Amino acid sequence: MSVKEIDNEGLITLNVIEKANKFNKWMYETIKPYSKGRVLEIGCGIGNISEFFIADNFNIVLSDLRNNYIEIVKNKFKNEVIKIDLVDEEFDDKYKDLLDTFDTVFALNVVEHIKDDHKAIENCKKLLKHEGNLIILVPAYQALFNNFDVELEHYRRYTHKSLNHIIEANKLKILKTFSFNFIGILGWFVSGSILKKKTIPEGQMGLFNKLVPIFKLADLLTLKKVGLSVICISKKI
Repeated sequence: MSVKEIDNEGLITLNVIEKANKFNKWMYETIKPYSKGRVLEIGCGIGNISEFFIADNFNIVLSDLRNNYIEIVKNKFKNEVIKIDLVDEEFDDKYKDLLDTFDTVFALNVVEHIKDDHKAIENCKKLLKHEGNLIILVPAYQALFNNFDVELEHYRRYTHKSLNHIIEANKLKILKTFSFNFIGILGWFVSGSILKKKTIPEGQMGLFNKLVPIFKLADLLTLKKVGLSVICISKKI
């Protein structure tokens, strides 16, 4: 397996982020315009973003590799929840009924956990119908790699260029690549690099949540060219 199937460390972080409803809604609203038809969420975690898709009546299937997350979202939602390992050696056979069946596949903060990120994107593409959309969000800038990344078992962080390279290598057509959460860079650096914390402080996330309107404005003012995360929207052609 590429990662542990029970993730206690990540659960702590997800529980903190779960309470940041304005932040989660901001992330959802950022990717919603590119989401269509039958949707598959890769790495749904405990459903922090899933709940917004469900509330808006999207036809969405939830998936994760972690057994503890799968049980949590099964108890939360009535939607179909399945287990998917994006780099399973028998991916084509194991998930043959899912290949070419989704109009949208999205993976938020997932690919950085996978050693073979090229294979992960390749298999995401296999799940899409012709002209289906792939939405990938990953953490930005290797210089920001710190205790948070280590604790969350990240292999790497990305730039627009490095993420685009993997997408293009898999012969997907890039529609748009942009940054997300400019001001978040400061909080990540101070808490993870200077204060050496291992998990995102609940108080910090709570303050961030209250200031989301200001942070959204900051992203507009920076033209979404710099941020804590990179988002790439691409299409299967």
